[in-house]
Amino acid sequence: MEKEQYGKGYVCRDDGWWLSDSEEEFGFWVNWKVKSLLHQEKSAFQEISIIETEGFGRALVLDGIVQTTERDGWIYNEMISHIPLAAHPEPSDVCIIGGGDCGAVREVVKYPSVKRVDMVEIDPRVVHVSRKYLPSIAGEGDLDPRVHFVFEDGAAFVKEKKGEYDVFIVDSSDPVGPAKVLFEEPFYRDVHRALKDDGIMVCQSESPVFHPHVLTKVRRTLMELFPCVRTYLATIPTYPGGIWSFTLASKRHEPLDGIEERLRDENTRYVNRDIVRSCFQLPNYVRELLGEK
Repeated sequence: MEKEQYGKGYVCRDDGWWLSDSEEEFGFWVNWKVKSLLHQEKSAFQEISIIETEGFGRALVLDGIVQTTERDGWIYNEMISHIPLAAHPEPSDVCIIGGGDCGAVREVVKYPSVKRVDMVEIDPRVVHVSRKYLPSIAGEGDLDPRVHFVFEDGAAFVKEKKGEYDVFIVDSSDPVGPAKVLFEEPFYRDVHRALKDDGIMVCQSESPVFHPHVLTKVRRTLMELFPCVRTYLATIPTYPGGIWSFTLASKRHEPLDGIEERLRDENTRYVNRDIVRSCFQLPNYVRELLGEK
């Protein structure tokens, strides 16, 4: 296959094609051996690829950056979903911003108290491609009737809401391109307004090793809006460095009160009752970064 058919981030070597993702400031590269290119297209927003990798199974790639893989994507999806759902005493109305691979929404509907999930994804092609090529992540068969896809800009969607949701999950890609606005103060202020009086939100806040400025900015901004803000970590091999952060903010509840009892971990592979509490125990370098030591 010709080089231009692979697109951004792909490199042809003597042993075949590789996908390379770099943190150039640190001289750090992550490389995936590509067995085959299953799908590629340019949507109105980005280049979308599905590749079969040598060791991580199928992967969703946006603009040359791996978003999720069959081998470990469930770690991220469980951690961004179960923690806020279990932290809330009775989550009924949930909004997911992003999450086009549909992995997070599969976890959210495991909670019987949830009556409605609005999944707001700017690019409908990501959802279509994920459901076709990544059934182990996106799910198979008919969509849960509680789930409603909204294909529009997440920031614009949130601006029109007030006091509607118990839980907001901001499942965004890196803060570049269309996703950049999802890391800014005006967006978080709109999320705060869209939550009910006892609402909880969570967002992925990048790597504390490679992107500490993103984590600290997110944390600082949310602390100006919410009385209770907690950062937690997960180990996700696909993402550069393997350590990934999430930041949870609550308008009323202390997230850890009763979280183990409310967790629905019957069919999870990563999250369990020990994890939901221990993930908030941060190593010293992260505490220092966040000004907690």
